[in-house]
Amino acid sequence: MGIACRPGCAACCIAPSISSAIPGMPNGKPAGVACIQLDSDLRCKIFGHPERPDVCESLQPAADLCGDNREQALRWLGYLEDQTRP
Repeated sequence: MGIACRPGCAACCIAPSISSAIPGMPNGKPAGVACIQLDSDLRCKIFGHPERPDVCESLQPAADLCGDNREQALRWLGYLEDQTRP
């Protein structure tokens, strides 16, 4: 059973790079840059909408990715980004 997203985290919307188009970011986004679709509460403005990139849908909260807090999640996802960069 999965875990729920941590309120105010958005690590998965900041740490990884996204190569596909995002509304407002037609070339995707680099790693470490907040997605333009994050609102002031760090929630996705296009969650559940068809224009949300498939990669975003594939990122699901999990204890091994999210850690115990936002800082751990950002650090771990940043590390994974570095390790998987071509």
